[in-house]
Amino acid sequence: MSQDFIRQLDPTLDLREAPSLSSRLHIDPVLFMTLLAFCSAGLFILYSASGQDMDMVMRQAVYMVVGFFAMFIVAQIPPRIMIRLAPIAYIGGVVLLVAVLVMGYGAKGAQRWIQLPGFRFQPSEVLKLVMPLTVAAWLCRKPLPPSYKDIAVSLILIGIPAVLIFKQPDLGTAILISASGIFVLLLAGLRWRLIFGAVVLAVPAGFVMWNFIMKEYQKQRVLTFLNPESDPWGSGWNIIQSKIAIGSGGLYGKGWLLGTQSHLEFLPESHTDFIIAVLAEEFGLVGVLVLIAAYALILGRGIFITLHSQNMFARLVSGSVTLTFFVYIFVNIGMVSGLLPVVGVPLPLVSRGGTSIVTLMAGFGLLMAAHTHRNFLGR
Repeated sequence: MSQDFIRQLDPTLDLREAPSLSSRLHIDPVLFMTLLAFCSAGLFILYSASGQDMDMVMRQAVYMVVGFFAMFIVAQIPPRIMIRLAPIAYIGGVVLLVAVLVMGYGAKGAQRWIQLPGFRFQPSEVLKLVMPLTVAAWLCRKPLPPSYKDIAVSLILIGIPAVLIFKQPDLGTAILISASGIFVLLLAGLRWRLIFGAVVLAVPAGFVMWNFIMKEYQKQRVLTFLNPESDPWGSGWNIIQSKIAIGSGGLYGKGWLLGTQSHLEFLPESHTDFIIAVLAEEFGLVGVLVLIAAYALILGRGIFITLHSQNMFARLVSGSVTLTFFVYIFVNIGMVSGLLPVVGVPLPLVSRGGTSIVTLMAGFGLLMAAHTHRNFLGR
């Protein structure tokens, strides 16, 4: 019988469907299952890329479990609470970045971590979440498109942590955090004339950065990108070996654990920044296309959630998280294949990294919160 007929028999009867378990837990099942499958496959790739280092794989698996737990916790927070917490989280994040510069732990010429008993963490990773939340919280109650004042305040909010992270130095993370905040501005309806003006100003800004801001090793990365063969035994070694690994995989690859570039240690950082070269060598073009298709599924779900968000804050945050995730993928694949300069951006959900995977999964928790908390009626 139809619901209309049943209501005629008993108008007091509540025929609304009971919320599903995933709705009550504020978990998007499509995104959750895709991430679970992706992380499981990522551990197999990491096992090969790490030289069959089971301890590294187990540590990464533990971080992934913590990441899923963080995703679940963040998904329970309604957007109205996020708006209130964003300024506090931003101030706390900036304080931690200052602490890194004053008393942080250094490795390989960079000072990016805070050492705690038993582990260390990278505060800049937290800003990848805090930045879009802060800018969205500032703009969501303002008239849109944003005024010049609101744009200026947003750029200041973006610039402070970006400068602090750049001084660590960590250009890749500074770019990603800046992008996550700028994406919020773009989604808020930034006027095209301002976007065009920013593009025009990029040329003199690049000149200033090259001559007065960028460090020598950062300049060398750009020069190596333009001509890696100019120093094949030095700065060009990484990208040359990466291209060899990608090309030698052919269509179907050499097989799992049978790659030579990584296992014979020709390919540096094979378990972090250059891990997709290991995938290409062992699984070929087909394996890379499957990876890209899986990424496309996650991005597509993020776009779906953004378009169906019921308030401005949720749309700005979920859109920024989705676009920033795309930048992660684009920059890593671009630099490993020689299409972009090497900036030290790991491949999301695959590369080794504790703080990175936890922060990334918490970002997907933001997407789920934006999608499942239907009772928030903000603008």
